[in-house]
Amino acid sequence: MNVEKTPLPGVLILTPARFGDERGFFSESWNRKLLAEHGIDLDFVQDNHSMSVSVNTLRGLHFQAPPHAQDKLVRCGQGALFDVAVDIRKGSPTYGQWFGTELTAENGRQLLVPRGFLHGFATRAERTEILYKCTDFYAPESDGAVHWDSCGVDWGLSGAPILSGKDAAAGALADFDSPFVWEE
Repeated sequence: MNVEKTPLPGVLILTPARFGDERGFFSESWNRKLLAEHGIDLDFVQDNHSMSVSVNTLRGLHFQAPPHAQDKLVRCGQGALFDVAVDIRKGSPTYGQWFGTELTAENGRQLLVPRGFLHGFATRAERTEILYKCTDFYAPESDGAVHWDSCGVDWGLSGAPILSGKDAAAGALADFDSPFVWEE
């Protein structure tokens, strides 16, 4: 497993080794023991699978507030997406900064998005499937969103974004009172 740091501390790109032949490939997308050797010790309790039919489907920017905050490990099962994390930890030296990377079925990359970060993605291909692990169960009372275009993210869209009503109505980052606090 290749572990790459990003400009946002805690946000990591994990790329599993792939073993392939003429039939296809095999890879371990998560290995607790191996990743603990890299200082990543997470207890995932829920796996989610999302499929977006159209290019330019934008989901986010989402978070789940304490006490149900979630770390997420995101990967692409089919298609391609641009995956984004935005730091929303009050007092963080990188508050409001974002990092994005392309995840595709072909490149096998995964983005680790820690609690205290917004998460969102925009699809680059039709019928894009997103698979992600979470360290806490979904709790609707802790669910929140920040408007997708209020954080300066360059989504690289090829047309107008396709949004849910919730995402279209979300408030701006400038008006957001984050429930997360940066801890050194």
